[in-house]
Amino acid sequence: MENSLKTENVLFNEDQISDRIKEMGEVISKDYEGKDLIVVSLLRGSFIFAADLVRAISIPVQVDFMTTASYGHSEESTGHVALIHDLMSEIKDKDVLIVDDIIDSGRTLNVVKEMLKERDPRSLKVCTLLDKPSRRTVDINADYVGFEIEDLFIVGYGLNYKDHYRNIPYIFTFDS
Repeated sequence: MENSLKTENVLFNEDQISDRIKEMGEVISKDYEGKDLIVVSLLRGSFIFAADLVRAISIPVQVDFMTTASYGHSEESTGHVALIHDLMSEIKDKDVLIVDDIIDSGRTLNVVKEMLKERDPRSLKVCTLLDKPSRRTVDINADYVGFEIEDLFIVGYGLNYKDHYRNIPYIFTFDS
């Protein structure tokens, strides 16, 4: 891989991530107590976060997945959002929580949210591990946010660079 000339700067370590997800799980559990919750994980980036989050939620929860593409192999979104894999579950009259790894421009999440609204869920909210509001190009915000970050290119804990680093258990940036 091409990181031989780069060094890592850890932004959030394993304990920080774990502690924050436990806190988020407690809040989500309280907010959705007695409701029919479906967590919709946006693949591929959110799969690690979503797995840890649903384990931190203490109420019954259904999990489903959507796969979208807007980045390809680059660090910048292409602006076009393609639906690669749709939900297998019916969400009409259910409480839906979209789980994403990071909100950057917000375009992908905005498209997904609009698609899901058309299916008449009882409620539709958004949970993200990372929020980068300085990059927002559409008016969308998360209802649950793990960490707000500056405009940095980050990898690890599900986030990738050229299809690598998703397996790293912490979040970091590269310095040249």
